[in-house]
Parts: sequence; C-alpha cells; structure tokens
Amino acid sequence: MQKHFHEELETLKQTLLAMGGLVEDQIRRAMRALVERDDALAQEVIERDRRVNALDVEVDEKCVELLALHQPAAGDLRFITTAMKIVTDLERIGDQAVNIAQRALELNREPQLKPYIDLPRMADKAGQMVRESLDAFVTRDTALARQVCAADEAVDALKEQVFRELLTYMMEDARTIPRAIRLILISRFLERVADHATNIAEMVIYLVEGKMVRHTLA
Repeated sequence: MQKHFHEELETLKQTLLAMGGLVEDQIRRAMRALVERDDALAQEVIERDRRVNALDVEVDEKCVELLALHQPAAGDLRFITTAMKIVTDLERIGDQAVNIAQRALELNREPQLKPYIDLPRMADKAGQMVRESLDAFVTRDTALARQVCAADEAVDALKEQVFRELLTYMMEDARTIPRAIRLILISRFLERVADHATNIAEMVIYLVEGKMVRHTLA
C-alpha cells in the first residue's frame, strides 16, 4: 500500500513538471508570436490553454484523492498541499501566456511601435524563474528557490524601464497610446509570471523547511 502511495506521489510530481514545461513553452510561443507578428502562433497559444487547464484539473483531483484515501502525515502531507498550490500558480502562468497572445493579435493589426528588446529579456528571465522554481521543487533545493525569489527584482526593474520608455512615446505622440498601453500590459503579464514563479519557489522552501516565507524574504 505504501509503495503504491509513493508511486502515485511520483506520478503527481511528473504531471506537475509536464505542466510546468507546457506553460513555460506557452510563454515562449506567445512572445515569439509578438516579436515575429505571427497571428497563427498566437491563436495556437490561446487554443493550447485547454491542455493547461486539463492538467490543472488532473493534478487537483489527484491531490484530493491522495488526501482522502491515504490521509498522509508530515512530509507527504506537505508535498501534496504544496502541489495543490503550485498547480494554481502554473495555471495562472498559462493564463498570462494567453493574455500576451491576445495582445499580440491586437498589436499585429497595426505597424510595430518600436523594436522589442526589453520585453523578450523580461520573458527570458521570467521563463528561467519558472524553470528554476520547478527544478528546486524536484531537487528540494532551497538555495535555488531563494535565488529565484531574488531574481524577481530584475524582472520588476525591466518592467519599470519598459513603462518609462513607452510613456515617452505616448507623451510625444498621442497616436501611439493604444499600442503603448498594450505593450505595458504585456510587461505586466510577464511580471505576473515572475511573481507566480516566486510563489512556487516560496512553496518549495515551505515543503523542505516547513516554514512559510511569503512576504518575509528580503
């Protein structure tokens, strides 16, 4: 019985990792759709969100089932409750990819306002945070988890840089406002991706050390 339970925990972990890989790929594709002005790719990102949602439901149901049937204690209980929180953050990262794809479709109808430099950099950093937060989860590496939390500042700084630059465009020419606003929104979506990765990293620290560090990390 115990062996079967731990096999189910391993399956749960692998499903979470598959979902993490999918949402990271969704962000990457959504940004490519923006940079390459690819409507078909943007639409594909929107449609693939159903796969993300299906995995969300699958993980949630498995966690509830494990809690009900096995009544786990201590470390196993922390693992399952952590998985339930992580899957929520992954699903929301998927939602941010859809938001980016939708704004890309709107922006593609008009001439490009400016070369995209900082937004792809934000996406790369946020994507790395997602990947490393999940690596930390798998290896139970709290040092890596804290590194992810610290990396959030760099993403925030890039978001402020994007905002300041686009504000200059809007002040100089009111016709740029609709496009600039959409780009500012994309920077906020990417900031949210980084925030969700930070949440995952904080949950890893909870999983390993048994203490909540949300709102307490410097």
